[in-house]
Amino acid sequence: MSKVSFLDTKPHYDLLDGLRGVAALMVVIYHIFEGFSFAQVTNGAGDGLIRVLNHGYLAVDFFFILSGFVISYAYDKRWSEGKFTLQKFFKRRLIRLHPMVIFGAVVGVVTFFISGREQWGGEQSSFGAVILAFIFASVMIPAYPGARYDVRGNGEMFSLNGPTWSLFFEYIGNILYALFIRKFSDRLLKRFTIVLALCWIVYAVGNFSGYGSMCVGWTLDWTNFTGGMIRMLFPFSLGMFLSRTFKPLKVTSPFWWCSLILLSVFAVPYIPGGDLIIYNGIYEALCVIVIFPTIVLIAASGDTKNHFTAKFISFLGDLSYPLYVVHYPIMYLFYKWCIENEVYFIEDCWYQAFIVLGLSLLLAFLALRLFDMPLRKYLLNNKK
Repeated sequence: MSKVSFLDTKPHYDLLDGLRGVAALMVVIYHIFEGFSFAQVTNGAGDGLIRVLNHGYLAVDFFFILSGFVISYAYDKRWSEGKFTLQKFFKRRLIRLHPMVIFGAVVGVVTFFISGREQWGGEQSSFGAVILAFIFASVMIPAYPGARYDVRGNGEMFSLNGPTWSLFFEYIGNILYALFIRKFSDRLLKRFTIVLALCWIVYAVGNFSGYGSMCVGWTLDWTNFTGGMIRMLFPFSLGMFLSRTFKPLKVTSPFWWCSLILLSVFAVPYIPGGDLIIYNGIYEALCVIVIFPTIVLIAASGDTKNHFTAKFISFLGDLSYPLYVVHYPIMYLFYKWCIENEVYFIEDCWYQAFIVLGLSLLLAFLALRLFDMPLRKYLLNNKK
């Protein structure tokens, strides 16, 4: 734990920020391989399984744990001391999250026009529908399946930038925290978290999503909304509980070990099998209930004495949120290219995949330095 940013007066857990960056980078790689899956399914050329970093979608659950931990650490004491108000909290969270939401919507609408406003089924969305989708995405109003502004036609909440669905649930988590959860005693929070853990296990192991995984929340049907709420509330509350009860451990070089564990967790192939009990759901529950909290506790206990490593970790932490927000509109173009050119494996397009990764990183860096950080600094310093 070290630096103090212009966003808060309390020191940050730098290693946690860095791990968020590691997870965001793995999400980008996961989505690159998702493109091959889409191409296979669309062209009837394979089973559509993602075979590299197959469990990369669990990074979202890891993000929610980090969010709960950091928010509880940053704000709980201020609430209890009467130094904070709902207005001040929501202002800070909007300044932290919403500029990049709007930036992501802009990137999404630009790339959608580049792709010819083409839906997944081949039809073309109208100009008015795209503008409507952009306006609604900018104010975090999700699309329901079949809505006019569901411009890709596959039911995504935010069809110009799919991963925004997790930010939608992040907003809900922040609202529930400010109104209710922050008031819970440690004992009540523990019981609340245990109940949510049981709900998470039942949903995942019982395959209530129907997907054979907890990769839910991206669309506004009942199954995904319920799954998305469970998927957000449990790790978010768990992160809060870990923060409140945190006691540092004695660790050495935790960042690299934790990064390696995350990579190993995401790299495990999909686990098929099970009727009433889905084996893949058991693995997911193990990750979210045991492995991820352990990583958070280890990383929160550590620091780094190496200057270069500290700078690298800080850079990853700063880049993590912009990278998560801006990369998927670029993926839509990559997916379209994979489908049209019948590209199904990385060895057939490693050069193009590297360009996609590089463009995502470059755009995230430019968004961070030229838009997100300057705008947040201005808004926080503006007293009006």
